[in-house]
Amino acid sequence: MDYTLNIKGSLLSLEQPLVMGILNATPDSFYAASRMQTGQAIARRARQIVDEGGLIIDVGAYSTRPGHEEVSQQEEMERLRMALPIVCREVPDAIVSVDTFRADVARMAVEEYGAAIVNDVSEGQDANMFRMVARLGVPYILTSVQHDLHDTLLAFARKVQLLRDHGQKDIILDPGFGFGKNLEENFALMRQMEKLKVMELPLLVGISRKSMIYKTLGAEPHDVLNGTTILNTLALTKGASILRVHDVKEAVECCKMTAICK
Repeated sequence: MDYTLNIKGSLLSLEQPLVMGILNATPDSFYAASRMQTGQAIARRARQIVDEGGLIIDVGAYSTRPGHEEVSQQEEMERLRMALPIVCREVPDAIVSVDTFRADVARMAVEEYGAAIVNDVSEGQDANMFRMVARLGVPYILTSVQHDLHDTLLAFARKVQLLRDHGQKDIILDPGFGFGKNLEENFALMRQMEKLKVMELPLLVGISRKSMIYKTLGAEPHDVLNGTTILNTLALTKGASILRVHDVKEAVECCKMTAICK
């Protein structure tokens, strides 16, 4: 199915899978190489994502790694107010996504800095989020925090309807690998991921260097690019339209090669 997203009045086709590059304006993301805290590092990372073929830059200021420290809304906003202007200046044509579960942070990023997508890894934990994204008129990424496919489908069906009731148009579904799931549950969901296509909405997969890979391989996050590429390829064959990754060049190549073999 040829899904499209309304990005600031222009239609973005997802007929061919796209790559979203991760830019973490945090000191404690699980993959140390992805932590960008200085203006220079943020600028360099933004340019790298675009130069390597990423069309979307996902800017986050609150780490959701296991055991993460709580960050106040004010601190999250301050980090984004430092990072977002740099990204917009360095790569003005890039599509910017804001990675947040807070409705007020999403509003700030969209209204003050022109973020074009809201990426919420909490499955709508903030009671104001659905109403807010519908008002903002930007695509919304709904991430599952459920344990298995059955509960994921039920939660998606219910929350997509709530979003539609608020007038939300563009919705992207993320199975939520690493969120609310143990190792076995992550792989069980990956094996059945194509069943999520029954929702008739585009799928985003974010498995880059996550614990389901490095724990399985007995390695560390910096050693599992190959494992990540293998699961990204599998995700593409099961219907993923967007890959959220640390390693953009490799993911872009993965998309190209998978498309040729379809």
